[in-house]
Amino acid sequence: MTKRIETLLAFLKSATYKNERLSVSIPFEPDDFDMKKQVVLFQKAANAEHPRVFPDDSFGFNRSTDFHPPVREGNITPNYMRIVSVGFDQTAHQIRQSMSQTDDSQKLEYGNLLLSLIQICIELSDQCRENAKKAGNTKLSCALEKIPRKGADTLYEALVFMKFIIFCLRLYGASHIGLGRFDQYLYPYYEKAKEEGSTQEQLLELIEEFFISLNYDTDLYHGMQQGDNGQSLVLGGFDQNGNSMYNPLSHLCMQASLSLSLIDPKINLRVGKNTPDEIYEFATLLTKQGLGFPQYCNDDVVVPGLVKLGYDRQDALDYTVAACWEYIIPNRGADIPNFHVMDFPAVVDRVIKTRLTHCQTFEQLMSYVKQEICDESAKLAAEREDYITPLCPLLSLFVDGCIESLSDMRRGGAKYMNYGCHGAGIANATDALAAVKKNIYDEKSIKKELLLKALSVNFEGVVPLRNRLKNSPKMGNNNDYVDEIASELMGAFASSMNHRKHPYGGIWRAGTGSAMEYIYKGYACPATADGRGDFEAYSSSFSPSPGVAPAGLLSVMASFTKFDMTDIINGGPLTIEIHDSVLKNDTGIKKVAQLVKAYIQLGGHQLQLNSLNRNTLLDAQKHPEKHPDLIVRVWGWSGYFNEIDVEYQNHIIKRYEYSG
Repeated sequence: MTKRIETLLAFLKSATYKNERLSVSIPFEPDDFDMKKQVVLFQKAANAEHPRVFPDDSFGFNRSTDFHPPVREGNITPNYMRIVSVGFDQTAHQIRQSMSQTDDSQKLEYGNLLLSLIQICIELSDQCRENAKKAGNTKLSCALEKIPRKGADTLYEALVFMKFIIFCLRLYGASHIGLGRFDQYLYPYYEKAKEEGSTQEQLLELIEEFFISLNYDTDLYHGMQQGDNGQSLVLGGFDQNGNSMYNPLSHLCMQASLSLSLIDPKINLRVGKNTPDEIYEFATLLTKQGLGFPQYCNDDVVVPGLVKLGYDRQDALDYTVAACWEYIIPNRGADIPNFHVMDFPAVVDRVIKTRLTHCQTFEQLMSYVKQEICDESAKLAAEREDYITPLCPLLSLFVDGCIESLSDMRRGGAKYMNYGCHGAGIANATDALAAVKKNIYDEKSIKKELLLKALSVNFEGVVPLRNRLKNSPKMGNNNDYVDEIASELMGAFASSMNHRKHPYGGIWRAGTGSAMEYIYKGYACPATADGRGDFEAYSSSFSPSPGVAPAGLLSVMASFTKFDMTDIINGGPLTIEIHDSVLKNDTGIKKVAQLVKAYIQLGGHQLQLNSLNRNTLLDAQKHPEKHPDLIVRVWGWSGYFNEIDVEYQNHIIKRYEYSG
């Protein structure tokens, strides 16, 4: 890290620039469906904004106000290069060409709205250029003489253009906008820079500064918690011939992230059976740093899974992730991958309480559970039947097909618009059924009536019974007795949800993520047959239940890879907490890297690792001022421990740490 980057990083962490923002209130009606109102509000927000350029700042486009726009749309990866490569002048020309080929009044109106939005964006760029001139920043002001009207010719210009796009989209209200396959679409610019004499050190400094610039205004980005802002990028992957696409720019991004230790951008690494050990080992250095990423995505599972869902293979090969882990198609897709949640523990609990007394065998009970999952899938889909997906014309500018058809990405402009359904608490639900199977049907050590009564009183006065439930087989120990139940649950969910049609012509997809619902759904669910108490949180996404102490990491990985994950591919990682002492030396780093490799080879679809120390976390709760830079993986994103709500802090503290 150069002295200049150290200075910029110190300025970012000082956060003093936040105090200089103007407090702005722009009245609005939360009407996401009226596009004209959207343009008017965006114009008002742009008029109030004077994009700031900080000292020695190569990128600019930093917020000058604290205005929070209404959320329009999110979890989309725009086609940045569609406009970065040609500029807004050429884009406006393309819109006018499309308008000249139709007499449809609605399409013509849409085209005029797109042109109005482009003009507002250009005005914002002109303001930033003037501010750069006033600051004596000739590097940035000269770049803005050309872009965004014209396309970028250099890596620096492309990155400035991207920062400008992100600034505009966020100000407009587009939420959780990812960076996509950053190392692929920018690689031609990287190669050109190398050919023109840029050194690796110079390019590393450029990437580092760009990463720093992405962190300035994240407190103004929409999210369930601070840090949950969707600034994810994807590195690596394989082409249709199985060749690795991990390139020198991929490595440069990893180096920059390792050096800076910032929560943004969150890195997702596409890997597979042919990924070399050295890539796993270098990625593990980021885990050691405590960043909570990279999140690993297995091409050998994800690509076939997306093809099963109906995505063209070439598009599936180009997959990226949304804000957290949801697999989406960049550039051409407008999927809504986190549209509903299958609450597995609640479904199982309902069946146990209504059917257990009458079921003579466990197989009978399981048949009711699977039917309830099917019914719940239908119910969840029906709840979204009348939902009117909001239009977002500014974001649609960056989605292929929208300019050509003069259609919003949510109204036929995008090639794909599928819905995703998370699956919360899979391990808790599995453990509950395993406890019923063992104690009621196999060993007959607990009477049905006693179990039901114990659940109704939150185990009050029946501690031995509760302990028996807690000591029953648990998912995460490579025990077929319980793991086969998990496979049945996931199979029922996948078969009942996948390919279910929705009103806009797409399909539903089942997944293993939970997002924040491991807290929210848990808080709504009473005591369950795994020994979990009233309204306690579930496991986060695809992980062992809280409080379960599995036999070891390999056992956990084996348990969570017995189901064919290509059938449940909306996304949702196995989440593992590793004690930071494991990574204290090269031996530990190699060991963890091999564990990641083993999970991928076992057929796991997604994996995220937290390097934690429970004592440090407890101390951070008592003395937050001593740990300002402590980073944790929360659900599908990394954030600063001190900035997240205490309920999430406590859940992370309670998760099982693997120490060897």
